[in-house]
Amino acid sequence: MASVMEDPTLERHFRGHKDAVTCADFSPNRKQLASGSADKSLMIWNMAPKARAFRFVGHQDVITGVHFSPSGNLVASSSKDRTVRLWTPSMKGESTVFKAHTAAVRSVAFSHDGQRLVTASDDKSVKVWSVHRRCFIYCLNQHTNWVRCARFSPDGRLIASCGDDHCVRLWDTSTKHCINCFSDCKGSPTFVDFNASGTCMASSGADSTLKIWDLRTNKLIQHYQVHSAGINSFSFHPSNNYVISGSSDSTIKILDLLEGRLIYTLHGHKGAVITVAFSRAGDLFASGGADGQVLMWRTNFDTKSYKDVLRQHSQRSTPDPSPHLSDIHPRGRHLHHPQPTAIQINPTVADTQSTDPRVIELGQAVHSTMILLWVWANVDGRALTWL
Repeated sequence: MASVMEDPTLERHFRGHKDAVTCADFSPNRKQLASGSADKSLMIWNMAPKARAFRFVGHQDVITGVHFSPSGNLVASSSKDRTVRLWTPSMKGESTVFKAHTAAVRSVAFSHDGQRLVTASDDKSVKVWSVHRRCFIYCLNQHTNWVRCARFSPDGRLIASCGDDHCVRLWDTSTKHCINCFSDCKGSPTFVDFNASGTCMASSGADSTLKIWDLRTNKLIQHYQVHSAGINSFSFHPSNNYVISGSSDSTIKILDLLEGRLIYTLHGHKGAVITVAFSRAGDLFASGGADGQVLMWRTNFDTKSYKDVLRQHSQRSTPDPSPHLSDIHPRGRHLHHPQPTAIQINPTVADTQSTDPRVIELGQAVHSTMILLWVWANVDGRALTWL
């Protein structure tokens, strides 16, 4: 079992939201952390000690998703107000508004080259947008109910989406066709994403399970049921060796994918944990919840070198071969239940080193630019609708 020095620790907390924190993402340079909330505001927290935080006001309803561009010069946010905004995460507070969908927008994410955005909506569609041209590109619309989440694969060739039709769909971005539909879902999947290498895809949802598929074989390779309530969000560690998940059972769970087991349960939030996210380097992760707090944790458990991990696995008494670090093992289908050996961590949030930063509120009445977008028919180019 890991030593105390390898356990995750609560590094800072950020308080400034007036309602539940629904989404969070680290900037690529790790100097900022963005969070969105049911209070309709986007917060940009600066990591430097005593630095001011920015509250961006512009959305008219709950913010459902937030994502930094790969360069870090833009932040995208989605909202139940049917729009997506692209913000400049600075004192200027400028934003561009996309009237993106005809119903609530549930998620937004950049492609890994920063050229495109993908959005998912209660209008049953997934849409792809050009960041540079600020325009609509194409729509994916085979879901038969609300679409909760959509993400690009690392190489941009695939999009994964999931929704209330109990399906996880995999799309080819070149042909715009759905190339696979994973319907092995007892409850509605609420979140989907790829691992860092793009070899695996995972989904989680209301049935409190997290499932991982190998995209090279299209087979379910791991199936975890370690939470006692629905999973709202998860995040792959950049090494592909770990996943963190946040649940309505008020806990954060950390899974070791090489060992195929739960290793930590973190208690820090009062109420549901709605969002979790690793930093790009994986040394930090953030969580946000119904208590309106954003907690920032230091990972610590990833400090072992890959050689040490391999050495540890070579000493196992099981007949499984030593794991390849670019893969996820074990390969067989497994159902993992909570184990009493998992370490429970109960930090005292009030005793962390951080103090509440000064918040600067930036309104959008002057700075925002509205983009009204035509959606064109694929057949003859006639305008179908004015969004």
